[in-house]
Amino acid sequence: MVGGSCQAPHRSGARALSAIDRREAQTAVRTAVAAAVEKKGRDLRAIDVGDLLGITDYFVFVSAGSERQLGTLAEEVERQLKDAARRPVRREGSKESGWIVIDYGDVVVHVFSEDQRRYYGLDRLWADAPELALDDALHAL
Repeated sequence: MVGGSCQAPHRSGARALSAIDRREAQTAVRTAVAAAVEKKGRDLRAIDVGDLLGITDYFVFVSAGSERQLGTLAEEVERQLKDAARRPVRREGSKESGWIVIDYGDVVVHVFSEDQRRYYGLDRLWADAPELALDDALHAL
């Protein structure tokens, strides 16, 4: 069950996001990106996968330089989104595994070690997805 009134449900097939849902999801993306920047995350990307994937709308990718930073990045993203009344549907992985996934339904945040990010290549897999301009996202906060 998705908690919190600000959270949009998972997408299902052809259902298009309403303008309100899209704004809420984009606000969550901006908050996650700002949290990652605050904790010195590297190689930040935010992409719109809604039309390509159908089960979520946005992916946020961020790399960490160490296990400790990976944990800190994930914790800060969760803290700032919690402050914005957003709760994750689920959280998978660990800093020891090199990849933490925080799923908010409409936004999925991937926090990687640099090695795991290169190995799994999600950036290449989703290369055709439109990328959100992060400068605009940070200035809109």
